[in-house]
Amino acid sequence: MPPTAPPPTTTTVRGPVPAARRHPAPRGTGGRPPARDRARTALAHAGPALLGYLAVRLFGTLVLAQWVHVRHHGLWPVLAKSWDSNWYLGIADHGYEHALHAGELNDLAFFPLYPVLVKAAAAVTPGSRASVALVLAIGFSVVAACGVFAVGDHLHGRRTATLLTVLWAALPVGVVQWMGYTESLFTALTAWALHCALNRRWLWAGSLAALAGLTRPTGIAIAAAVSLAAIAALVRARRWEWRTVAGGLVAPLGWFAYVAWVGVRIGRWDGYFAVQKVWDNQWDGGVGTLREMRDLLVYANRPPLFLVLVTLVLIVAGALYVLSLADRQPLVLLVFTGVLLLVVLGSGGVYFPRARFLIPGFPLLLPVALALTRARRTVTALVLGAAALSSAWLGAYMLLVWNGPP
Repeated sequence: MPPTAPPPTTTTVRGPVPAARRHPAPRGTGGRPPARDRARTALAHAGPALLGYLAVRLFGTLVLAQWVHVRHHGLWPVLAKSWDSNWYLGIADHGYEHALHAGELNDLAFFPLYPVLVKAAAAVTPGSRASVALVLAIGFSVVAACGVFAVGDHLHGRRTATLLTVLWAALPVGVVQWMGYTESLFTALTAWALHCALNRRWLWAGSLAALAGLTRPTGIAIAAAVSLAAIAALVRARRWEWRTVAGGLVAPLGWFAYVAWVGVRIGRWDGYFAVQKVWDNQWDGGVGTLREMRDLLVYANRPPLFLVLVTLVLIVAGALYVLSLADRQPLVLLVFTGVLLLVVLGSGGVYFPRARFLIPGFPLLLPVALALTRARRTVTALVLGAAALSSAWLGAYMLLVWNGPP
């Protein structure tokens, strides 16, 4: 047979070449888009979630402002100078105590990163330290909302991430996110540490976890999560990766450093735990928590509404953790929320702030966000609306009616 001639070369025309291909966007180092363009794209992607977050929190603040006006109080003192806020401001003004006195509450129970940031920012900005502390808390809450969205988007996509962010804004005690407290800073550091761990950026994850460990006692939860996840990554890879090892080792340094410093400052190896004992806040494995729940739900004739709310939050949080296990969330999320619950529920100390202590545990809301993603839009809107309304009312009640710290 005669040899077959090769077919003639043809060019298929598929339409006009897009402008992006005819005129490529400018590239940064390594062929990536410039950092400004990447930030703009990320912000646009998270835009609906951030708008939803701000809408919920602004609505709650407006409800609180109206309630404050009726009661002839001031909104600024309620948010910037109440309860724990005054302890942080005292540390920013005068530093820590040098000794532990029997029977006297001690500011060494409060971790240093937030007051240090307040003092540093107040040194270069106008206004009082209380105002600076409040502005920082609000700013950190937005950074935290971005981190919550980033974790949800990485795991389940934009819609679920947006719902997760709005649900976090509408927590029953969500008003604390815009107070002079450490919950917003801690959640921001925790959320981005979790995001870095999910993306195997272990040095960043460990560094952020170390900073979180300098922010709150529950920093041990994110330290344990990052360290154990790094160990699991090394086992899976079956090879030595120095960044993974370094991230896992750095993660707990912040928490351990402050606990050790307190011991040195007051001259006893268990100094920090002695301080916590003065605050009546030692770990008992959950016996005290169960006793409080029993007294409130079974024996009390007219239990305080706020304490009933705290009890319901703890019960729901435990149920959501079981659902998180059933959903097989990534190890780093399960360890973080598991240790957080272990610390909060296992404490035998003061009961009323337990709901606030769980604010950083946003991964517990993932099962709810996933359910709303699959629900009809009407159902989703009703649930989010009810959550926002209840959060606004309960936040005002907590700060203006409940006779105690949030």
